[in-house]
Amino acid sequence: MFTYAGAAGQTRLQRWWSALRNHPSAVLLAVQLLGVLVFPFTDQRGLGRTLLSAFGLIVLAIAVFAVSKTPATRRVALLLGAPVFLLTIAEAVAPDHEGIELASYIFHAIFYFYTAVSLLRYMFADAWVSRDELFATGACFTVLAWAFAYTHGMVQIIWPGSYIHAGHGGPLSWMDLLFLSFTTLTNTGLSDISPGADAHHARAVLMLQMLAGLNYIALVVARLLGLTLVKFRK
Repeated sequence: MFTYAGAAGQTRLQRWWSALRNHPSAVLLAVQLLGVLVFPFTDQRGLGRTLLSAFGLIVLAIAVFAVSKTPATRRVALLLGAPVFLLTIAEAVAPDHEGIELASYIFHAIFYFYTAVSLLRYMFADAWVSRDELFATGACFTVLAWAFAYTHGMVQIIWPGSYIHAGHGGPLSWMDLLFLSFTTLTNTGLSDISPGADAHHARAVLMLQMLAGLNYIALVVARLLGLTLVKFRK
């Protein structure tokens, strides 16, 4: 009985590792989307959110290692990921420490932007499109949304009052930051959050994010669709 349960657990672990090795972008996309759905059920700075964030970071780091082609890229990812993981734990220990929160936002943003660049290099490396590269299109987009959400968090700490929420005052929560990032990156304009009257730094970041979202659709998605059509025609 015990041996059978152990073998079954080992088989599930092998399947998980095989899926992560063969389709790292698909697993990363699934974890990112799962985070969007699960974050509202966790406390703003509770243990559940810390564990979920830490798990997301581990999957993110593994995905970077899987799509990276050179050891140097992996070393940079490790150097960036280590302080991010430690700062995530530090935020749970000292949730009201503004310095730790700012440092965490900065390192998170850098790590997520680096991951997005790694995924872009992975997608543009080949002249044909694999199944995982199609998943990488969605994964890279969500990673960019996370990166800009942390950037907006940096802005509101350094320049208080940069963002105004129509429903309440004070700084934006993490879900508010993520919602603002997704609505800006997709250029839907559906957010009830707007920059303040004199929030020039926030407006600058928002404009850069709008441009990034537009170029992502025009360059990345269009290229992959074109290569996919060429592959089917051949």
